[in-house]
Amino acid sequence: MAHPTLSRPGAPGLHPHGLPRPGRTLVMGVVNVTPDSFSDGGLAFAPEAAVAHGLALVEQGADIVDVGGESTRPGAVRPPVAEELRRVLPVVRELAAAGAVVSVDTMRAEVAARALDAGARLINDVSGGLADPAMLPSMARAEVPYVVMHWRGHAAGMQANARYGDVVTEVLGELRARIDAALAAGVAPGCLVVDPGLGFAKEAGHNWELLGRLDEVRALGCPVLVGASRKSFLGALLADPVTGRPRPAAQRDAATTAVSVLAAAQGVWCLRVHDVASTLDAVRVTARWGAESAGSPVPAPAPVL
Repeated sequence: MAHPTLSRPGAPGLHPHGLPRPGRTLVMGVVNVTPDSFSDGGLAFAPEAAVAHGLALVEQGADIVDVGGESTRPGAVRPPVAEELRRVLPVVRELAAAGAVVSVDTMRAEVAARALDAGARLINDVSGGLADPAMLPSMARAEVPYVVMHWRGHAAGMQANARYGDVVTEVLGELRARIDAALAAGVAPGCLVVDPGLGFAKEAGHNWELLGRLDEVRALGCPVLVGASRKSFLGALLADPVTGRPRPAAQRDAATTAVSVLAAAQGVWCLRVHDVASTLDAVRVTARWGAESAGSPVPAPAPVL
């Protein structure tokens, strides 16, 4: 059941305030400013490279670029806050100055606040406010869109917490608790986005169950962000039939696009991906197909509010 203070699932305008509304699922491009990302191995670690990569994603059609200075791959060690700020802030400033809609992927209230001052317009917190008790009050004051992800601990030990009876029921219950906590802290209902946290304290089967029941995630009443791009459960599915080795991360984009199509068809608000161009094509096709199937005109792109 949707939270009574939030929009009902599928209702018109189920979008966070102040972000693009193009009449289709949005595409968020990933900019990892880390030396140890699972997906690109630190390809854009230097600030200049990260800015260039972010601008290239915008050129490819990304609605949002998500800048992160802390790797959250399983087993990753957290950087000091000063190092995260050093990595993130120059990139946010440059991208925002160039006109990009910038999100910042952080679990720290200080990083979030300073990134917003630098021009970010969305905070993507993989801990859902659990990692830093100052985050929810900070987001309430900021009045910006805020992603609450399902989380069961930091990367260094999170996979030990991948124990569920019914993964969907438990994830939904824990997300509801985070929604309630955010609302109690003063975060506006129209600012909240939820993310089921694929790959975070979840085994491959858990991720597939969540994807198969995205309608129940949407029933929480918030816009839904899905981040399946290049994750290990796709690599496991596409493992080499002879050696059993998982498909390398850089070769999982076609599988990611397939997930994107299916998720967009279920009405998710946004997809966080590495391959923006293919995902954008996919969601545009999905939107057109859905409009024709419903017998309704294709919505025209709406301006950013």
